[in-house]
Amino acid sequence: MKTAFSLNILAAKTLADRLRSAFVVDDRWKLYFDGLWNTLLMSLFAVLLGIVLGVLIAVVVYTNKKTGKLKILSAVAHVYTTVIRGTPVVLQLFIMYFLVLVSVKNGIVVGSITFGLNSAAYVAEVARGGLESVDEGQMEAGRALGLSYSKTMFKIVLPQAMRNMIPALFNEFIALVKETSVAGYVGIVDLGKIPGLIQSRTFDYLFPLLFASLLYLVVVCLLTVVEKLLEKKFSKGDRNAKLKKPLGGKKKCRPSL
Repeated sequence: MKTAFSLNILAAKTLADRLRSAFVVDDRWKLYFDGLWNTLLMSLFAVLLGIVLGVLIAVVVYTNKKTGKLKILSAVAHVYTTVIRGTPVVLQLFIMYFLVLVSVKNGIVVGSITFGLNSAAYVAEVARGGLESVDEGQMEAGRALGLSYSKTMFKIVLPQAMRNMIPALFNEFIALVKETSVAGYVGIVDLGKIPGLIQSRTFDYLFPLLFASLLYLVVVCLLTVVEKLLEKKFSKGDRNAKLKKPLGGKKKCRPSL
């Protein structure tokens, strides 16, 4: 009955009327940008939480691998990453929203925490790779200067690893912008939720969905450009990349020392 009613309404409208209903009437265009702001805000807080927690997990796992210490914490980190990466993020959102953080009334906060905890499991793998990319001599040099393991890790090794990780971490932020579109399932008014809200008033999904998709596309493309610029900037300073670059269009061998 509802479907037939919606079709009758759409049949009576011109394309211009449908476009006007989706954007102009009641200033509905503002809803899209309010939703986009919530999406970006939630993604930003989530990636910051994910980076902090993910780096800590990576340090624990790396330390256990290199020294044999922190075995219990390493086991906990392994269970955490296995559970988070092995379950759908939308179910994690349901658990956090309806069970764990049920007393929190701000949906953006709940979404940021949920997506941040989810992101940490993936950032941990990126951070672990970044730590292992740093020459082991850096740790040995720090210890030889009398620094403790923790000071050497956080003042010498980790800063170098972060430099290698920045492009991948920015890519994680891009992924979160799209991933947070499921937040609408629990009533969080992000960009992915807006087409449903407008359709409930206009009985028309066409333009709301197209415009929301266009906004996602524009934001992701702009962020991708920034990510490529960051990647290019950091690759220029990579000594290994320079050594591998052919000179004069011909491949040359490095002279042995």
